[in-house]
Amino acid sequence: MSTSARLSVVHETEYTYAHPVEMAQHVACLRPLSDASQRLMQFEMTVSPEPAQHSTRIDAFGNSRAFFSLTAPHKTLLVAARSEVEVWPRHAQVDLSQSDSVAEVVKQLTYRAKAPFVPASEFAYTSPYVPLHQELRDYARASLDPSRPLAEAVVDLMQRVHKDFRYAPLTTDISTPILEVFEKRQGVCQDFAHLMLGCLRASGIAARYVSGYLLTHPPAGQARLVGADASHAWLSVWCPGLDDERAGAWLDLDPTNDCLAGLDHVRVAHGRDFGDVTPLRGVIRGGGEHTLSVRVTTLPVKDETEPSAMNDS
Repeated sequence: MSTSARLSVVHETEYTYAHPVEMAQHVACLRPLSDASQRLMQFEMTVSPEPAQHSTRIDAFGNSRAFFSLTAPHKTLLVAARSEVEVWPRHAQVDLSQSDSVAEVVKQLTYRAKAPFVPASEFAYTSPYVPLHQELRDYARASLDPSRPLAEAVVDLMQRVHKDFRYAPLTTDISTPILEVFEKRQGVCQDFAHLMLGCLRASGIAARYVSGYLLTHPPAGQARLVGADASHAWLSVWCPGLDDERAGAWLDLDPTNDCLAGLDHVRVAHGRDFGDVTPLRGVIRGGGEHTLSVRVTTLPVKDETEPSAMNDS
């Protein structure tokens, strides 16, 4: 049996408004997935002030969404999600050479009248944050040789993105177009995920955006900082032929860290792009200017009692 890891995640989001918010409707996507490679052991989400209404449902992509409304005036909003998950290696025994070739996969995903529907094809087209650009297709061509096993090809593409693009916090935000990220050769994890999605979809390959958390390791001799982590993002590529025991045909790639997703990755949700899996969003009346503070702590369960300092990210 494969070795697993148990991780705890605390994700706190706090809004402070200049003026009272009279009414608000919010949707949160914070509950981790539970499937063959990840088991959700515990989950609790608290909202302050207490919502007037609160409900949950599963969306079209299989993610859990929480909906809540606030009808009393408030100048702060605090949403805290606490999770404990057990994670198994998604690709411990994967043989990349066993996947179908690039050409074979593109053929399967190409629309043909009366051909069987391929569920993965919903992730092969443009989406709001991932428009299709010829420049991205041209960049991907060096990796996506038609005769090459697709899994080997996308790992090669991931390695090139990691080498060619610089991780540069605060240089982009979610509104930065991926073509600008491509031209400036810098960004953060969500940019690199969107960039690779753009490269693959422009080449006829199905790939989905994955939101989650990453267990980070402090420098030797230093304590873990509570709240110093952040949400993470990577992508998952449909590679038929792999038939992985836990991940099926989906290969999870983390271009920010140049690796396949493993025991340090906690998956929360997947969709076409960031817009489908935004951790917290809403519509408010009132409030004026606001400040946002996000604190994320990801720890091995056995380390939860380690003394640490609080730090906003």
